[in-house]
Amino acid sequence: MNFWEKITGSDMTKEFKTFESRVTKLPADYQAAWEKINANLWPHSDFTGRNLMPILDGVLGLLEETAADGQSVQEVLGDDIKGFCSALAGEEGAKSFRDKWREQLNNNIARKLGK
Repeated sequence: MNFWEKITGSDMTKEFKTFESRVTKLPADYQAAWEKINANLWPHSDFTGRNLMPILDGVLGLLEETAADGQSVQEVLGDDIKGFCSALAGEEGAKSFRDKWREQLNNNIARKLGK
């Protein structure tokens, strides 16, 4: 990735197009689950969203494998997709803006208090 692609985000656009072409090959219930997962993961992104790309790629790979095995979406993800996304983002270390600001505020206060 060169500087211009990183600044404009065209590298991410290409990756999203690849994701979408892979999603169209999935069954309808998996496509609906992908849309929910995609929507619920974005609050955990950094400013650019690049930290979510490996997570989204891994989730899409999971969906592709389980669809090929003939499993249902509920067997794979359960009923709580939002909880699945929160656990997934937490395990990967993807922090939301709120988490980052909270950490920064706590560090600033600790530094001012001399701890």
